[in-house]
Amino acid sequence: MPAIKTTLRRLAAPGIIALALISGNSFADAVRTIKIATAAESKPLSWGAIGHEPEGYEPDVLKAINAKLPQYKFVMEGAADIAQETGLVTGKYDMATGGYYKAPARSKQFLIPDAPIGASLMKIYSRSDSNINGMKDLVGKNIVPVTAGGGVYKFVTQWQQDNPNDKITIKASSAGVPYPDRLKEVQNGKYDALILPSNLGEQTVIDNQKLAIKASEPVVINNTYVLIHRSAENQALNDDVNKALKELKDDGTLDKLAQKWFGEDVSKYMK
Repeated sequence: MPAIKTTLRRLAAPGIIALALISGNSFADAVRTIKIATAAESKPLSWGAIGHEPEGYEPDVLKAINAKLPQYKFVMEGAADIAQETGLVTGKYDMATGGYYKAPARSKQFLIPDAPIGASLMKIYSRSDSNINGMKDLVGKNIVPVTAGGGVYKFVTQWQQDNPNDKITIKASSAGVPYPDRLKEVQNGKYDALILPSNLGEQTVIDNQKLAIKASEPVVINNTYVLIHRSAENQALNDDVNKALKELKDDGTLDKLAQKWFGEDVSKYMK
């Protein structure tokens, strides 16, 4: 009888091991890895080049989202602005964050959750001794070129349509010059002013490099969003991220993270 029991145990063992392996594989298959491109040089919004753990407001929000969505494993890496959107189009990345506005072209190209991840306060940066404090002060001034089709370009174009008697000349560019270099160009007099969202770390650059640059009060406020690679598979991801973002705003998490990184509650501006 003992010999029979031993034989049965030996026969049963492989089956138990196989069942455990199958169960383990099923669990692993259920957790989907989501590759995310974050802004690499936009402290405190987000920073951290490839090979370094991204830090900042948006990476912290992404971690909070992932904590609510155990069916996904978020993997973040820093990337340049152009590389982010290109990688999102090709499917290299599943998601991207970088202070993105919702625009018609982007809404066609990507999935965008209805709930915003943050808010962007657009400001004008000029030399400390300038008399530039608002948009009308930019009439006749030499303004740093803006990204064609981007949020700043859209804002200035709309402002010009709403204020036809105050002609502002601004050029579109695809040069991709880092904003710290643009601030230096304002400092040295190449340009009179730079229009940018204030959540990209401009004040840190100004303070660290001791630039004689001032920032205006916000001239416009916009929501910022997560962009998701458009595919049938990612529709569920879009819905899940949207739900998590709503919960994080309602429970005060976005407020706490905004206070931590920006020193103010930008979530109160989120529409």
